Amino acid sequence: MRINEHTAVSTTKVLLVPYSAHHVPKYHEWMKDPDIQEATASEPLSLEEEYAMQRSWRADADKMTFIICLPASDHQLGTPAIRDAALDIPSMIGDVNLFISTAEDEEGASSQVVAELELMIAERSEHRKGYGRGALLAFLAYIIRHEMDVLREFNAGQDSAVGSPSQFDHLAVKIGQTNHGSIALFEGLGFRKTSEEPSYFGEYELRLSRAAVHALVTSNGSGTPSLDGYMEVEYLYRAGNVDMDT
Repeated sequence: MRINEHTAVSTTKVLLVPYSAHHVPKYHEWMKDPDIQEATASEPLSLEEEYAMQRSWRADADKMTFIICLPASDHQLGTPAIRDAALDIPSMIGDVNLFISTAEDEEGASSQVVAELELMIAERSEHRKGYGRGALLAFLAYIIRHEMDVLREFNAGQDSAVGSPSQFDHLAVKIGQTNHGSIALFEGLGFRKTSEEPSYFGEYELRLSRAAVHALVTSNGSGTPSLDGYMEVEYLYRAGNVDMDT
């Protein structure tokens, strides 16, 4: 999606930056890991194919991604928010993704718009430190704040027969049955399994209604400490000493 092309989301826990060409070499190294390939149901790509995939993430109207970085200081973000690309590389720890699709409701009477999420903390040394929860909450807050604009871009890329939905019906995630940590993370935020048995592919689907997502990320209570300091800043990068050629 283009909507987040020049937007970073910063909290005291994480920094989300739009997936850009200078992130690709490190992302490509992550995706060589067989465990990550299995967890994400991904096939290994060449570096050139990874660059093409990054361009697809940027251009396609039905998906959006942010790279998860360790939290940034005000100095690192800059004023205005011009961030040296070289700062991103060592602070990259994973990514968080959104896939938008339509499906008929249970009665088959109308189409629902579904937001499917993916979350990956690729750096093993950063597991179990709350970065997954922090990234997910920041991402959900961004989606809810920009829901109409996100769906406007999605609708513009679809066949006119789909209609023009203005809000999501629910958010969903599919997680392998043995990935107990991820299941616990999403259940801890209120997502619930749609079935007690995994699918044919060995996955559970968990869902959270749009209203519940809205309540989760707009609450001022103690349930959302990972959203402390939430702000959206313009993301402009300079090349620094990073090879920007694609």
